[in-house]
Amino acid sequence: MAPSAVETGAAAVDPKAVNVQPILTLSGKVIAVTGANRGIGLGVAECCLLNNAAKVYSIDLAEPGDEFVAASKQFPGRLFSISANVTDEASITAAIDKIVEEAGAIHGVVCNAGRTNHKAALDFTKEEIESLFGVNLFGAFYTARAAARAFIKLNIKGSVVFTASMASYRPNKRVPSAPYGASKAGVRNMAHTLAMEWAKYGIRVNSVSPGLVNTAMTYWVPQQPDWEQ
Repeated sequence: MAPSAVETGAAAVDPKAVNVQPILTLSGKVIAVTGANRGIGLGVAECCLLNNAAKVYSIDLAEPGDEFVAASKQFPGRLFSISANVTDEASITAAIDKIVEEAGAIHGVVCNAGRTNHKAALDFTKEEIESLFGVNLFGAFYTARAAARAFIKLNIKGSVVFTASMASYRPNKRVPSAPYGASKAGVRNMAHTLAMEWAKYGIRVNSVSPGLVNTAMTYWVPQQPDWEQ
């Protein structure tokens, strides 16, 4: 599944250019990132690998592109791709189960898959609105729940991280999208609620809210005539 408004087209990471964490380590950990065949998701996957994650799995509907292939060569035997649809709970659950079967465990999940559509609220169709919420909100929920069930079954104090958006806090009048911002605001609220509910299992839940990232899905935004105003 393609990443959201912040997401598509990252090149392979140069380890020397990345701030590898001196204290935090993911040594021995197995991480899944949805929508990681490209863009921000792939960047997250590479960052996990640079911080010593044992294996990282991209769960994505899109076919892996050149960037993913390059990253796989950079991290041989540690970066994998599984095809699944986050809007189908059975599909994402099967993907999580496959990771556990192959790797023996799962320690963290980044719910990053999403999509965007920017235009005036009066112009959105019902199908377009449902598509945004289906991937960005429901897909994130299904992924998190599948991961939490695996953590609990394996008695692992796992971590769930959601990719929200700065658009969940305030609109951008240059590229408005009421449904997108609302779906990402729902993600942030969901993170708070799940953190409260799952704390008793030792599961940590957080969200991050990126601003605009120059990817194949968003490169056109700064090209708007009044962007600098």
